[in-house]
Amino acid sequence: MTENTGAQGRGKQQDRTPSVLDNFKPLLIDVAVPLGSYYLFKDAFGMSTFAALAWSSVVPAVRTGWSVVRERNTNGLAGLILVVNVMSLLLSFVSGDPRLMLAKDSAVSSTVAIGILVSVALGKPMMTAGMKPFLVKGDAAKEAAWQRLVAGTGARAQAFRRKERVFSVVWGVVLLAECVARAVGAYTVPVDTMVWLGNVILIGAMVIGFVAGGALAAGPMEHMLAAEAEACPAERPAVAVAA
Repeated sequence: MTENTGAQGRGKQQDRTPSVLDNFKPLLIDVAVPLGSYYLFKDAFGMSTFAALAWSSVVPAVRTGWSVVRERNTNGLAGLILVVNVMSLLLSFVSGDPRLMLAKDSAVSSTVAIGILVSVALGKPMMTAGMKPFLVKGDAAKEAAWQRLVAGTGARAQAFRRKERVFSVVWGVVLLAECVARAVGAYTVPVDTMVWLGNVILIGAMVIGFVAGGALAAGPMEHMLAAEAEACPAERPAVAVAA
């Protein structure tokens, strides 16, 4: 007896769940690289505060643009971040104000937050694309269950879509609060302090977003997804058997 293990192996590779490092790599790049490069440019190369801030902001903008080009599809969140990064960099170069360079980070947060909240109002929650892989985990039954829940009309489907909207609302509110904190800090805290404090505020907002979003939306959605998958399991692929 032989099984068609080749196709199954390829399927497992395609459905590989991203590791924790894969999921958090963009955040690490956007936080660690600008922070480290700022102090490198300013202290090691003797650049001005504004020049160090400007050059340290290039990597996140380039990374976002490259991800849009590489994926070759329209990602609303990545597109928003890219546009705001480019526009804020241009405005900062025109003004030459290092505090405006710091305030641009709050502009990114506010624009993304507003975009997320608008997407909820339009019935297309923007944060769903980032949440789905964590809940489905490459499982065919859960993928089918997800499709049924987002397209269904039953009580469970309606509850699932409500939680989907709640998840995006949580992140929209958290990012708006982070925007206010960064904007205030940019004009009240010393520039050198705000360079690292801004990242602390960002990480704190991310932690709050994950905890609150998980408790209020992602956790309940995961339970509903598991119940739906168990109630209507996906058809198992046929296994080739040789005499």
